[in-house]
Amino acid sequence: MSTLLVIAKAPVAGRVKTRLTPRFTPEEAAGLARAALQDTLAAVLATDARRRVLVLDGPPGPWLPEGIEVVPQCAGALDVRLAAAFALSGGPALLIGMDTPQVTPELLAQGLDFTGTGAWFGPADDGGFWALGLARPDPALLLGVPMSVPHTGREQRLRLTASGRAVRDLPALCDVDTPADAARVASAAPGTRFAALHGELCAVAR
Repeated sequence: MSTLLVIAKAPVAGRVKTRLTPRFTPEEAAGLARAALQDTLAAVLATDARRRVLVLDGPPGPWLPEGIEVVPQCAGALDVRLAAAFALSGGPALLIGMDTPQVTPELLAQGLDFTGTGAWFGPADDGGFWALGLARPDPALLLGVPMSVPHTGREQRLRLTASGRAVRDLPALCDVDTPADAARVASAAPGTRFAALHGELCAVAR
């Protein structure tokens, strides 16, 4: 059975979701980040996996549910941190972030099924990726891939195919980065904590 990895920042005001300001205050942006992380971890807990690991930048808080193993992120650029996260798995693993609170256990289960494939790739609408699954994790598959640029997803997927792995795609999802993204995701996943808080914040006169 495979490992589910979530790489995330602790939802601290001024350190997360800074692109949501000034539409939302830093405290409100951190609240939305916390809700997104809680929704993500709830989906992770509802998914059958050998281990469920939160690779966290910052301290855990009362938002952390039972059943999630927490390890600190290593230092370095994002490609280095992602490679180190996969090294924790000791075997097949699916890694996701905290920017897609609309993720479901069904999607995660799909990305954990490595029957007939060497990798799963979940593209994000902004040109990045929201999920990466590797049947045999290897740091060389991530190190040196340019991160947080419009062609990150393309470069990462090319790295996978160039390694000779059979790659299958998960559905594209929208990351929550901007206020427009937040509104889109809240509309698409109305039953989430994220959507509920987004609705409350948007109902307040500004």
